[in-house]
Amino acid sequence: MSRLRQPPLVTGISPNEGIPWTKVTIRGENLGTGPTDLIGLTICGHNCLLTAEWMSASKIVCRVGQAKNDKGDIIVTTKSGGKGTSTVSFKLLKPEKIGILDQSAVWVDEMNYYDMPTDRNKGIPPLSLRPANPLGIEIEKSKFPQKDLEMLFHGLSADFTSENFSAAWYLIENHSTTSFEQLKMAVTNLKRQANKKSEGSLAYVKGGLSTFFEAQDALSAIHQKLEADGTEKVEGSMTQKLENVLNRASNTADTLFQEVLGRKDKADSTRNALNVLQRFKFLFNLPLNIERNIQKGDYDVVINDYEKAKSLFGKTEVQVFKKYYAEVETRIEALRELLLDKLLETPSTLHDQKRYIRYLSDLHAPGDPAWQCIRAQHEWILQLMHACKDGFVKDLKGTPGLHSPMLDPDTDVRPSVLGHLGQTASLKRGSSFQSGRDDTWRYKTPHRVAFVEKLTKLVISQLPNFWKLWISYVNGSLFSETAEKSGQIERSKNVRQRQNDFKKMIQEVTYSLVKLIRGALLPLSIWDSEARQYGGWEVKSELSGQWFTHVVQTIRLTYESLTALEIPNDMLQTIQDLILDLRVRCVMVTLQHTAEEIKKLAEKEDWIVDNEGLTSLPCQFEQCIVHSLQSLKGVLECKPGEASVFQQPKTQEEVCQLSINIMQVFIYCLEQLSTKPDADTDTTHLSIDVSSPDLFGSIHEDFSLASEQRILIVLSNCCYLERHTFLNIAEHFEKHNFQGIEKITQVSMASLKELDQRLFENYIELKADPIVGSLEPGIYAGYFDWKDCLPPTGVRNYLKEALVNIIAVHAEVFTISKELVPRVLSKVVEAVSEELSRLMQCVSAFSRNGALQARLEICALRDTVALYLTPESKSSFKQAVEALPQLSSGADKKLLEELLNKFKSSMHLQLTCFQAASSTMMKT
Repeated sequence: MSRLRQPPLVTGISPNEGIPWTKVTIRGENLGTGPTDLIGLTICGHNCLLTAEWMSASKIVCRVGQAKNDKGDIIVTTKSGGKGTSTVSFKLLKPEKIGILDQSAVWVDEMNYYDMPTDRNKGIPPLSLRPANPLGIEIEKSKFPQKDLEMLFHGLSADFTSENFSAAWYLIENHSTTSFEQLKMAVTNLKRQANKKSEGSLAYVKGGLSTFFEAQDALSAIHQKLEADGTEKVEGSMTQKLENVLNRASNTADTLFQEVLGRKDKADSTRNALNVLQRFKFLFNLPLNIERNIQKGDYDVVINDYEKAKSLFGKTEVQVFKKYYAEVETRIEALRELLLDKLLETPSTLHDQKRYIRYLSDLHAPGDPAWQCIRAQHEWILQLMHACKDGFVKDLKGTPGLHSPMLDPDTDVRPSVLGHLGQTASLKRGSSFQSGRDDTWRYKTPHRVAFVEKLTKLVISQLPNFWKLWISYVNGSLFSETAEKSGQIERSKNVRQRQNDFKKMIQEVTYSLVKLIRGALLPLSIWDSEARQYGGWEVKSELSGQWFTHVVQTIRLTYESLTALEIPNDMLQTIQDLILDLRVRCVMVTLQHTAEEIKKLAEKEDWIVDNEGLTSLPCQFEQCIVHSLQSLKGVLECKPGEASVFQQPKTQEEVCQLSINIMQVFIYCLEQLSTKPDADTDTTHLSIDVSSPDLFGSIHEDFSLASEQRILIVLSNCCYLERHTFLNIAEHFEKHNFQGIEKITQVSMASLKELDQRLFENYIELKADPIVGSLEPGIYAGYFDWKDCLPPTGVRNYLKEALVNIIAVHAEVFTISKELVPRVLSKVVEAVSEELSRLMQCVSAFSRNGALQARLEICALRDTVALYLTPESKSSFKQAVEALPQLSSGADKKLLEELLNKFKSSMHLQLTCFQAASSTMMKT
């Protein structure tokens, strides 16, 4: 009985990894005594005994089969040693799947590579036998509904063997949750597969070189065996027989599969025919479908069908296809003309214009439809502006003074063309201004003002869309993606070439806007050659300052609306110039109208005097100017980008002259009032200060003003004007940034002082001359002689009469104005003292009694009016006294003093008016 051997032990395997059916060499100890002793061989759990070839007790050659485990031991089992062990392991790699049309150096078990349902009644095209996972990464089916994907990718397929394969659909369906890193790995796999295919058959020969060697060895061994056997010499060549057998096998296989292959070819032909017929059906029905979709307005469908037909039959050589495709082109050309007509049709919304331009660009319309639309829009805006002007001018000539729909900014001039203008958001300014107006206000709106409102409303409703259309043309958003990519270079050239043309269009619109407004409001600022195109307004009266202010505000809002569109300022400079000219004109007109209103102030003089000796006229004058300046506040204020109204020296000079004219007009009114004939004087109420003494008892309530009283009232007003009103007006001028205020004040003050001095001299002449003229007759009444007269017993009557007349002047002046009393009385006293001095100096000789009488009367007069003495009157009294002989005795002086006291005592009541509590500053 033989001794049992040791169990097999595997100590090495080469190679130690590979795909199924890899040939490996196993080395070890006690691997069997012969081929019959080897009863078992497993690698990674798979039985490999059928392919095992025992070489020796330490070497076995076999092929690795399909295994469930990726890595496992090599177990050898022998009869003599039993089941062995292994110190090494083998790693089984996943095989790379090979398509049915791919080259391979080894035999491929097709059933293991393709897990597809088998249906003998259904033919499977060979081209569809592709790997199920071309990216080489794990497939993760998405949860998106198949119907949604079919709607999203209309006409496409997720099958990568299809002609209409969509990579996006495939990725959404199979790799919607795959990470970006895995997708990068998939790209690497695709590149690797492409590189393998590009290497050609040589790569497969190199990879299967060992197989070729084995085949060569097998053939050589067969050949040697045949030669050694010698059978071919007896029965003929064995290779010839083998060839015959192979030919018969091939014929038999062809006979078996001929019916299957025939059915497959027929099915392919039928399928191709159906596809072609489907394409024919689309082309044959396309002209009719195009007409139907055009009638429905489904231009997108028409364009898509046309693009599809163009890609399929655009370059066909088949006559039938050419005929039907030419019919399609005819329909498309008609559609181009229709869309171009709709594009150039006015009015049209910006949305519709963009839509038609995109359609035309998709249809590859000749020329540049977008630029044609811009030109048509530009011409239409100009036509609207001139039509607006013509309508207002015709309405003004036809029914002047009657309110018509043309005057209503909310009513359209041309309902069919301008009806949509009131809906724009830019017209907030119109509604805000008119919100507080009633029908009466609108009835009185001048035609030219209503025209400016309508014209600016039209421009700011149309120009924004025109500008946005140009911006869309520049940035390419008017065109579809396909048209944008194809015409990007050429369009960029067009934009550069037409940028200047569009700038001229904008400037032409703003130029027409400015010229039309100038023709209506500033006709002298346009050339005679332009008057017919932009003018034609037959108006005789100038707009008031209030309407000019409203027009300035309207155009300012228009400028702000256009600036908000980011239109360059240089294109809108003409509007700024227009605003400046209108502001200047507004100032001029307002000042001229103010002067006219001030002329009418004389009619409003009521001659009611307050406690300060003033009438309401100075206050009315100041209020009139303040009101005018307040109305100019918005016009004089400089908005952003605007220049000052007083920027030009010429404007400064004109405004200064108009301001001076206003002041002089009022001074002239005062002069007219002071010289108004008595017959024209209205019977009014003369207000008297109740605190002043009534020296004449009671004054009748109905009192007809004498010319002297009017002069006094005007003089009192002149004083107030000089001290207060003119200074206040100068402050108001300065507050509103008027220029040349010093000149205005100086000239006005000079004119006022001239009038004041002239009126004052007239009044003094009227009052002083009678008193002065009565002195000489009174002195020499009753054949009085200074040389031969009785001793003095008191002041004679002529002097008392003169004093009473002076008191009457005092009362008259005091009744009007207390402040004028010192000024008037000082001049009256000067005239009286000068005349008295002259009369004294004309006396040839005085007796003692005559000298005493003269000194008494001179001193009595001087002491009585001492409060109103001036240096001139003091000098006159001094000269009069010096012309008298000196008093020689103390008795004469005593007598003189007694008589003076007696005079002052007897006329104390009358002389009270000459006694003031405090001395007043006298104006000379």
